[in-house]
Amino acid sequence: MDIRDKRIAVLSPVAWRTPPRAYGAWETVASNIAEGLVARGFRHVTLFATKDSVTNANLVAFVDKGYEEDKSQVPLVSTCLHISKALEHADEFDLIHNNFDYLPLTYARFIKTPMLTTIHGFSEPDILRVYRDHKDSYYVSISGSDRDPELPYVATVYNGIDLTNLSFREKPGDKLVFLGRIHPDKGLHLAIEVARRADFPLIVAGIVQDQDYFDDCSNHFDGKHIKYIGPVDPVQRNALLGEAYALLHLNTIPERFGLVMAEAMAAGVPVIAMDLGSCREVIEDEHTGFLVSSVDEAVEAARRIDRIDRRKCRQRVEENFTIDRMAAGYEKVYEKIFRREATKRE
Repeated sequence: MDIRDKRIAVLSPVAWRTPPRAYGAWETVASNIAEGLVARGFRHVTLFATKDSVTNANLVAFVDKGYEEDKSQVPLVSTCLHISKALEHADEFDLIHNNFDYLPLTYARFIKTPMLTTIHGFSEPDILRVYRDHKDSYYVSISGSDRDPELPYVATVYNGIDLTNLSFREKPGDKLVFLGRIHPDKGLHLAIEVARRADFPLIVAGIVQDQDYFDDCSNHFDGKHIKYIGPVDPVQRNALLGEAYALLHLNTIPERFGLVMAEAMAAGVPVIAMDLGSCREVIEDEHTGFLVSSVDEAVEAARRIDRIDRRKCRQRVEENFTIDRMAAGYEKVYEKIFRREATKRE
């Protein structure tokens, strides 16, 4: 059978719509996988997501809206309902591609259909107990740096982004931009310090995930030199990147992949990032941005951004981080899995 005739289920989270209206990294990737497979000619792709999701695949849903968009829901109730109901349909598929972290793995031994889990990061160290307990399953990492040495990965497949809603601009803007979760992990406080010391205006966009941290950072928001504009949807993000001289991604923990870095480069915006985790896999140091290890280095990098060829930023994304590139990677992973499953049956 042609692999593109295989029946593939893509399991998305239900915190937000798939694709999300604004924030929702895992939902974004699940959407791009489903759309990428359909575009590559896969004929039987089913997306399990919220009922208001938008896809060219077959949509199956049991939860009306994402629990982050409908606060009347208990998140764990919606999560368990979504996963359990989806896996009740497991026999209808040749492969389940899980993009919803560790919980679906706890059902894996109750179904016959093989499950592939894209590990989008280990949000808590303790969830490794589940992953390590299911080494008979299949895993993909999203970067070479974000791997647990005890897990048997099939491959690393970099995340792919939709280039149709990211306009390349050869002419730079005049502002620094922070785009991402407002959380200590993402280093907004460092971005503020860099902007002040380098004497650049800073625009801050993103969802608040730590209110106390946001409140501390907001003491520096003056609406002019440092301005917070809230979460942004794809259209607003595209406009924001048009104002960007550089993107500041001064993460304080190892980055798992960093969609925002690829999105910025797709718009021609160089990235200044802490050299932690996957940042050196996404950014080509001194060619599409700068990898730094301190605020001092980030300030100096901001003053050297004009040395970066913005066309090379876009080119790096086109060569490495597109939806089709990601879908092609998963097609190879699926082939490996189906070969291994066939061997098991022999």
